[in-house]
Amino acid sequence: MTSTAPLIDRVTGSNFAYQHLPLERCLDDMADLGRDRLELWGIAPHAPVAWLTDAEARAIRDAAAHRGLQIACFTPEQVMYPVNIASPDDRLRASSIAMFRRAAEIAVELGAGMLFLTSGRGSEDEPRGAGWARSVDALGEISTHAAGLGLECVLEPLQRVESNLVVTAADAARMLTDVGASRLGVALDTVAAAAAGDAVDDYFRLLGERVRHVHLIDGTPTGHLAWGDGELPLTGIVDALDRASYRGLATIELFGDGHYALDPHPVLARSMDAIAEACRRPAP
Repeated sequence: MTSTAPLIDRVTGSNFAYQHLPLERCLDDMADLGRDRLELWGIAPHAPVAWLTDAEARAIRDAAAHRGLQIACFTPEQVMYPVNIASPDDRLRASSIAMFRRAAEIAVELGAGMLFLTSGRGSEDEPRGAGWARSVDALGEISTHAAGLGLECVLEPLQRVESNLVVTAADAARMLTDVGASRLGVALDTVAAAAAGDAVDDYFRLLGERVRHVHLIDGTPTGHLAWGDGELPLTGIVDALDRASYRGLATIELFGDGHYALDPHPVLARSMDAIAEACRRPAP
């Protein structure tokens, strides 16, 4: 989804950091924060892919719409849970692919146009190419299934502690070439990029308009922190997004210290204020 609106107006709401609170609390907070779109993290108890029914997904869509929110992206949990599309274990890999196929169907019921993916990881004691090939095949199957349902997909490079496959912008560019699916793009995560030594400009130099989503978050350089709690250069990141004429959405993917989950609203408000201020500053 693209727009000519300023970046701050394209910052989505999300239920990141709300996993210990009811989804209704999150939706109320996002409306109060002036958001009109939502990235929905597919976790229990809000929206677990394993047992969410079509009717329950439509109920979430309706609850969001009642508050003026449209679900723009569905992001199933795929790092902490035993989900790995590149696993050398055939059963685990097959169940992981099936999870993403089901997630695509849930995304349709949610009214989302985008499904969020990662590459999985190969075994640390096998050649990298073996896990890479399994990931290529799995991403091809998932993105083809999603495209048949009318969805776009985005692939996020992970930190090295999370994956040994797609970690850098160059990895993402190679993976998109190997998969060869036109409706598969990339999600730029500012923390993962910093951890890999990539700049925002590197992503757009290598991927151009295939950067279709952003996780805009502070870190040290890791940590998924609220803006102001880390060390990443927010103004420089915003300027780089402007230089690239990026017109997609951005999500504050707030994890970090557990205290964020006690009362996420003021922390998100502070982060949005920081982004708004960075957007107001003239480019150098």
